[in-house]
Amino acid sequence: MKRQRIAITAGDPAGIGPEIVIKSLLRDDIYENSIPVVYSHKEALEKVLKPNISLKKINSPLEAQGIKNTIEYIEPEKPLGEFEFGKVQANCGEASYNYISMAIEDALKGNVWSVTTAPINKEAIKAAKINFIGHTEIFGEKTNSNDPLTMFEVRGLRVFFLTRHMSLRDACDAITKERVVDYIKRCTDALKKIDNSDKVMAIAALNPHGGEHGLFGDEEEKYIKPAIEEALKMGYKVAGPIGADSVFHQALIGKYGCVLSLYHDQGHIATKTLDFHKVVSLTLGLPFLRTSVDHGTAFDIAGKDEAGSVSMEEALLVAIKYANNFLNK
Repeated sequence: MKRQRIAITAGDPAGIGPEIVIKSLLRDDIYENSIPVVYSHKEALEKVLKPNISLKKINSPLEAQGIKNTIEYIEPEKPLGEFEFGKVQANCGEASYNYISMAIEDALKGNVWSVTTAPINKEAIKAAKINFIGHTEIFGEKTNSNDPLTMFEVRGLRVFFLTRHMSLRDACDAITKERVVDYIKRCTDALKKIDNSDKVMAIAALNPHGGEHGLFGDEEEKYIKPAIEEALKMGYKVAGPIGADSVFHQALIGKYGCVLSLYHDQGHIATKTLDFHKVVSLTLGLPFLRTSVDHGTAFDIAGKDEAGSVSMEEALLVAIKYANNFLNK
């Protein structure tokens, strides 16, 4: 398999992002199967640099050679300035945003084939007066992609999300027949981009026991079931609504190829309880693949050399796994 260039954004310099990026790049198999290109300020990496690891500044991903024990990085023009670990700082929010913007630009040019992101801090982004609520929204805006899809993958379990960063009340209001049909179609098509999966998609129920025919809520009867019936008529392989207390287990043991979770915590709890450290977030529906850790900046341990890099390693390995499939479709 040809080694593809993978952009890696270092996240908020005041968090654990730079540390887990460097720790993940200690793995031989990542260098054997990819050419990592890190987007970060030098000083953010230097503060957490490991022994026997060197830094090499490059101006373009095309210069990267993928040399073991050498972090090849691209730096924004605007300096980072002074910063402290574990604190919300506007300059760190701006820096993390710039890393993402530069990586996206290179991905759109074809200089890197995918982007893997370390965690950003939403408060720091807001302090920098940047009007985005999270990674997915930044990627959607900068790639002109309408409503990108979020999919979690852990131990073979795949979970899509009908809604993401909104209140539970707003998420319930966002469940419509049209939205569910649209997501069934787009999630099915997105999966075909990364592999040849043709298994049935399960739609999680919103209410306990799927609403019990309206006893505990009528969203299943009014919106979800009609959407599934319409999708089946269109030829999509889909089942449900299936109680959220069992659907994730059924998908884990192979009965379903993926689950469409209706709101943020429904799918997050299922995947993170299964294996918190190995959950990988994929953003699909973009011109390129984006993978990410699924944890935050962990300000409480930032700069203490205590952060585990398993999630970052998994995010990179998932990107590598899907590289050739995604590029050939």
